[in-house]
Amino acid sequence: MTGGSLGLRASGSYGLLQQQPLNGGLLPQNLYIPRRPSKSSLNGYKEKERQVHSVFRYLSQRKVGMLILASLALLAFTTGFFTVNKEADLGDSSLDFDSRYPNKSHALYSLLTGKETMPNNSSIKMNKVTVCDENAGWYPSISHASAAVVDSSAASFWDNPCKNFAFPPPPPGDRRRIGPRPCPVCYIPVEHAIASIPNFPSESPVLRHLTYFSEENPLRTEPNGGSDFGGYPSLKQRKDSFDIKESMTVHCGFVKGCGPRDQTGYDIDADDLKELEQFHEVIVASAIFGNYDVIQQPRNIGEVARKNVPFFMFVDKETEAYMKNTSVLDGGKQVGLWRIIVVHNVPYKDARRNGKVPKLLLHRLFPNVRYSIWIDGKLRLVVDPYQILEKFLWRQNATFAISRHYSRFDVFEEAEANKAAGKYDNASIDYQIDYYKKEGLTSYTLDKLPITSDVPEGCVIIREHIPITNLFSCLWFNEVDRFTSRDQLSFATVRDKVKERVNWNINMFLDCERRNFVIQAYHRDLLEQRAHQQAMARNHPPPVLIHEKTPVKRNLVRPGRGNKKPSSRRRRKIIPRNKENFFI
Repeated sequence: MTGGSLGLRASGSYGLLQQQPLNGGLLPQNLYIPRRPSKSSLNGYKEKERQVHSVFRYLSQRKVGMLILASLALLAFTTGFFTVNKEADLGDSSLDFDSRYPNKSHALYSLLTGKETMPNNSSIKMNKVTVCDENAGWYPSISHASAAVVDSSAASFWDNPCKNFAFPPPPPGDRRRIGPRPCPVCYIPVEHAIASIPNFPSESPVLRHLTYFSEENPLRTEPNGGSDFGGYPSLKQRKDSFDIKESMTVHCGFVKGCGPRDQTGYDIDADDLKELEQFHEVIVASAIFGNYDVIQQPRNIGEVARKNVPFFMFVDKETEAYMKNTSVLDGGKQVGLWRIIVVHNVPYKDARRNGKVPKLLLHRLFPNVRYSIWIDGKLRLVVDPYQILEKFLWRQNATFAISRHYSRFDVFEEAEANKAAGKYDNASIDYQIDYYKKEGLTSYTLDKLPITSDVPEGCVIIREHIPITNLFSCLWFNEVDRFTSRDQLSFATVRDKVKERVNWNINMFLDCERRNFVIQAYHRDLLEQRAHQQAMARNHPPPVLIHEKTPVKRNLVRPGRGNKKPSSRRRRKIIPRNKENFFI
């Protein structure tokens, strides 16, 4: 051949292209010149072609062709279907986890692709909105580690002491002790309560995947409601947040970041963050802000709970300084059973509002916790946490439990009581209640049964961390952030709106049952006032009253002739001179 070699393979396949000179340069050769087939190969090809035609002619005669084609189509469809589902499962592994076991791995906060919104007023900074996704994983090797110390085979044969427990009648009245009192509650033994921990999470109705908004520069778009910490969700966003779907994104505090990080309005030290992100099956949490309460040490806590259940106490800098000055907190971070977590750069001026963050958003602070028990800082826990969870969650098949108010069941009555006690600005309370009333809030009646109350005693919250309870906590916090900090006023509205869309209930147990496992103390200001009064009474006892001598009462003698005292003057006896004349 002329013109250079084509570089053909000896095997007869198309070879690699050689480069041939053109005008002094190299140009890739694009002409493929195959090797000329031999005569024997052409005969073999024609023979195969005749066989294929004969096969198709046979199939068409037997009317089998359509059946084979239908089988091939079905096989292709089935293969493609399983391939797509496999890819979807691999791509959305967190969705499958959230439906089974949410928040049980180390938090890997990731920012998804966000969108930028340009307000109409060009003088306002542009706000970049992103979505915080808690990329949760599952620890298959952990099957409630607390139960490892209990013989589960033996626990299945024990006799439940609460099986035939009947709620006793109320105790007789006592004039010396007025007001609400605790009532008897039946708890099973601690080891049996530990053995009762569910192996798998409860089902979250409808909602499977929950993410949270994060904004670089939160912008107020409406005149009322919101904060730099919780964001400024519009009324439309508020309405959409109650439209429960399988996957949702809502405002839920920490709007400047994906958790309690630096410069998010709820800054926590790195060492404490590592502790919060650890997996815990059960935790107990509380908070003291503004040095408002005195820390109360739990009692009657079993050995398993002391080892496996951490107690977290959130405090601000003011409370931390007082604890250090009074030698309650030394160089460490442990005070009795409580692990102290110091919060820097608190988002609100009102200490009570700062306390609402850990109270309602524990799932944001502890992304890898199954169960939590919240108690206010003024309360002392006196029952083992496992027994509390068994009584109010696991035995009731509930995922959220809170006690009802001991005397008030109606939101309108609660609002009036708050105004009378000066709990909040009266105008703000009226605005909130009027807004709820326009949305359809009505007074509580027996027609709402099985709902037993519209007013909770919110100092204790027991919950399982699953998507639906996390959503309820977020929406409840958003109402507190938009309106007043009196969470009792917004509880019923959020609960009823959620219940309208999903089959989910809250266990509202009796207030006297709550008083059985927590002891309520007084706030610090009242305790200090009473202590001062007692000290003053000891140091300066009241003066002893000197009673004057009581005059002796004299019997008043009524003047009269017969009562005259004899005179001390003697009477002279007159003797007549002539005795004889005397008798005449």
